[in-house]
Amino acid sequence: MAFESKNPFFNNKSFTATSAPKNDEVHQATLIDYNQDMTLSGTINKTVILFLLLTASAIVVWWMAFNGMNPMLPTIGGAIVGLILVLIASFKPQYSPVLAPGYALFEGLFIGGVSAIFEARHPGIVIQAVGATFVTFAVCLGLYKFKIVKVTEQFKSVVVAATLAIATYYIISWLFSMFTSFEPVHYGNSMMSIGISVFVIVIAALNLFLDFDRMEKGVEQKMPKFMEWFAAMGLIITLVWLYIEFLRLLSKLNRK
Repeated sequence: MAFESKNPFFNNKSFTATSAPKNDEVHQATLIDYNQDMTLSGTINKTVILFLLLTASAIVVWWMAFNGMNPMLPTIGGAIVGLILVLIASFKPQYSPVLAPGYALFEGLFIGGVSAIFEARHPGIVIQAVGATFVTFAVCLGLYKFKIVKVTEQFKSVVVAATLAIATYYIISWLFSMFTSFEPVHYGNSMMSIGISVFVIVIAALNLFLDFDRMEKGVEQKMPKFMEWFAAMGLIITLVWLYIEFLRLLSKLNRK
């Protein structure tokens, strides 16, 4: 069984169901232009566009927070709408050219609000988290590009299993904390909590390798052009996850 990235986008049938038609389905009546295929440069360009949109909307909420306005409404609203757009795109990837920019804008509202909250508590933490995220991304991209880290089936299975374990732990902890007085271990700043955060960051970084691999495979399989937006959106989701985890880890270290 081939395991896929646990990124909400790459973990569905879209990267196979929307792949290029088989040889017996390709004919002059349906093949319009080879430029309609997914390309690596197109995916990179769209990732940059989404990142700029996310950054722009994050700056708006950041400005609101540090100018006396309450950023909670756009922060919570951005998180909810962003999640809804992710779910829709997961089932309807052909709408990604519209959904992906929308996701970036609304997720930016969430990121801006969360960043402002952490910055108010620990001045300077945001620039540290941003720097750590970019360095991690650059290192992972370099390791993948130069084939130092190869995405094998065993590699995928380990990362997928670890990601599922993290997701299960977070969901169970959240439910217990909502309905009981139980405080999950990762909420504090103990050595155990810090260790959990480091582990989660490592797994999030390893998911980047799976995302790079799926992008490369998408180009090789000549998937439709809209999958560039779909893949770009998926990579942004992983980077957002990585950034949030760095914020949490740095917050724990500052409290320590």
